[in-house]
Amino acid sequence: MDHSAHHAGTEHDHAAHGAHHAPVDQAAHHGGPAGASWGTAAKATLHCLTGCAIGEILGMVIGTALLWGNVPTMVLAITLAFLFGYSFTLFAVLRVGLDLKSAIKVALAADTVSIAVMEFVDNAIIALSGAMDAHLSDGLFWSALLGGFGVAFLITTPVNKWMIGRGKGHAVVHAYH
Repeated sequence: MDHSAHHAGTEHDHAAHGAHHAPVDQAAHHGGPAGASWGTAAKATLHCLTGCAIGEILGMVIGTALLWGNVPTMVLAITLAFLFGYSFTLFAVLRVGLDLKSAIKVALAADTVSIAVMEFVDNAIIALSGAMDAHLSDGLFWSALLGGFGVAFLITTPVNKWMIGRGKGHAVVHAYH
């Protein structure tokens, strides 16, 4: 939006226009659901995928190396995926000066649905492929894990596009960029 008219020598009330800059109104201003570009959704999904992948791979490797059963290994992997996924957003909004409580709220709002969808898809592929019974040296373990990330990315990107278009998910983070 061209804000030059606002600053052409006339006074105006920033508080009255404050809601204009809120993520929900920004999404509506840019055309509502259609205003969320595929590129923006892909970047948001890649952001979540990076944290999820680090946590999940770490959890799978630790659980498999320690010869844990499938359930404890998956619980560890999913827990670490959420932890690392949230931490990327948390650190980014803390860097711009948000207090810890507000930063946690932003991270939870931005990433919960994206990480949950990603983890559901990825872990379903890993479980259904039999890769949970594979060893770290098996190609099945790594191909199912990495292939699951690819499928999860393809399924989660439209979810993120829909959410961003409605001012939800990663749209809440954009208010701090």
